[in-house]
Amino acid sequence: MTALATPQRTKKNAGPSRPASRPRGGRAGGQHHGGRLAYALLIAAALVSAFPFYWTIVAATRSNADLAKSPPALLPGGNLVHNFQQVLEQADIGKAVLNSLIVSGSVTAGTVLCSTLAGFAFAKLHFRGRNALLALTIGTMMIPPQLGVIPLFMVVAKLHWVNQLQAVILPGLVSAFGVFFMRQYLVQALPDELIEAGRVDGASTARIFWSIVVPIARPGMAVLAMLTFMASWNDFFWPIIALTSQEPTVQVALRQLGGGYVHDQSVIMAGTLLGTLPVLLVFGLLGRQIVGGIMQGAVKG
Repeated sequence: MTALATPQRTKKNAGPSRPASRPRGGRAGGQHHGGRLAYALLIAAALVSAFPFYWTIVAATRSNADLAKSPPALLPGGNLVHNFQQVLEQADIGKAVLNSLIVSGSVTAGTVLCSTLAGFAFAKLHFRGRNALLALTIGTMMIPPQLGVIPLFMVVAKLHWVNQLQAVILPGLVSAFGVFFMRQYLVQALPDELIEAGRVDGASTARIFWSIVVPIARPGMAVLAMLTFMASWNDFFWPIIALTSQEPTVQVALRQLGGGYVHDQSVIMAGTLLGTLPVLLVFGLLGRQIVGGIMQGAVKG
């Protein structure tokens, strides 16, 4: 007796087998999710970074006696208005903020424009002595700025610019770091084909710069503007030499706060808070420009 093998029944109209699903993180265009340890580290880093600013707010709302207690208070108090009044009485902080806005805005605009022009020339234009001039420009970054204070002050004094804002603005209109930064950015971000296409269409170098280079370089210009504005706003060494208390910037005006046998740290922190708010505003505005410029300049595959 032979056993007959019965064939297995197959389902009719069976479709093709479904491929195994890929993990969520390995899918094309999928998002990669970090683990709990990564989020914990990011939260800890954010808290550590934000604590100095939080402590400035706490100190600005407390009295000097509260700050001298051990342990110090970690929650805001109710002396903010009083401390702001002391700041306005001890220093002309309003004029100082206005002067700092003028100086920082002028230095930022000049640095971004000149650095983008020079960076474009060093990156994409061919002329004799380009590498030597670039090396000379980078070499100036190795010279400490303190070595040029005396000759710079002699020039400013001979021009009768002491205690005038142009004495602080003009020396900072060009930055070797800005030139190098924009040169490196445009080498990677600006294709040579776009410049050649502009030449074929009959565009001049100036037209190519304004119509092609500037839109592509906008993210880099925003980063350079943010760094330059913050550096110019926080500059203390040269303004304290070239300016006086009659025409101060924010950093020079903060030097006048909390004077006396015992320094009033709460008043100093209140003035610091007033001087920090414009920087945070500019940082927020330029941060949006950086993200917007990157999104507009992205090339879809």
